[in-house]
Amino acid sequence: MITDSNNTKTVMQTSLPLPLISRGKVRDIYAVSENKLLVVTTDRLSAFDVILPNPIPYKGKVLNQISAFWFDFLSDIVPNHLITANMHEMDLPQEIIEKYVGQIEGRSMLVRRAQPLPIECVVRGYVTGSGWKDYLQTGAVCGHKLKEGLKQCEKLAEPIFTPATKATEGHDMNIDRGEAGRLTGEDVAKKVEDISIRLYEKGRDFADAKGIIIADTKFEFGHFGDDLILIDEALSPDSSRFWPKDQYADGRDQASFDKQIVRNYLLGIDWDQKPPAPSLPDEVVARTSRAYRDVYKRLVGEEIK
Repeated sequence: MITDSNNTKTVMQTSLPLPLISRGKVRDIYAVSENKLLVVTTDRLSAFDVILPNPIPYKGKVLNQISAFWFDFLSDIVPNHLITANMHEMDLPQEIIEKYVGQIEGRSMLVRRAQPLPIECVVRGYVTGSGWKDYLQTGAVCGHKLKEGLKQCEKLAEPIFTPATKATEGHDMNIDRGEAGRLTGEDVAKKVEDISIRLYEKGRDFADAKGIIIADTKFEFGHFGDDLILIDEALSPDSSRFWPKDQYADGRDQASFDKQIVRNYLLGIDWDQKPPAPSLPDEVVARTSRAYRDVYKRLVGEEIK
């Protein structure tokens, strides 16, 4: 379904004449061949692991194009699944490109079809979100014992690896590194921990020079043949917390360039965080769309197309 909001074409759901592999919280994934997938990033938004009824204009294009930017920037650390994000370089039938251009242009990637690992690789540079809640209760985050007296959103001395389970429905669950090793094998768990920290640090330093704090982020990995590769997305406003550097102060919630705008709204209303999700006010939709576009422009240096 393609809808129109504020005269901006938005895509909530795609319908392409290709085998549909999955329809996730945000992405529709199609088989192109045995080893290639077409990933189309819609304007759906999920919060607390529930898909909201409102599309966020430009969101899918921002997620797709910012991930393509980061895949290139981070490729010296680990290979990734991206073949091309240019619709005209994809080996798709011409009739699909012509007929479905509105659904795929600027929001799609042709990628290698990897076997995903069963964990999400979360890296935290600041104590916030669910990590802050865990710290208040236990003084630790996913098995990492932290020093006493940390403030909300305080920067950690070093980034920490805090893996989570992957849930296609419902909530992801934080786990410790031991459980990650049991799920993936210890050697693989150690490898993705090291890679994840390096990816975060390189992205963090680049963003810092652009006036953006990357407080935390999530990476996903998979095996393509014998190779371990980065898949899904990279350092996007959906997988990361982006804070404006010039407004940062610890001890409180932060202004953000990501869907925290939506989370904060939902936390302020009477909703049990279970489906169905409530509709968002137009003002919240507009602010969220602006935040996604703003972070893209700051990082990439151009307007989203």
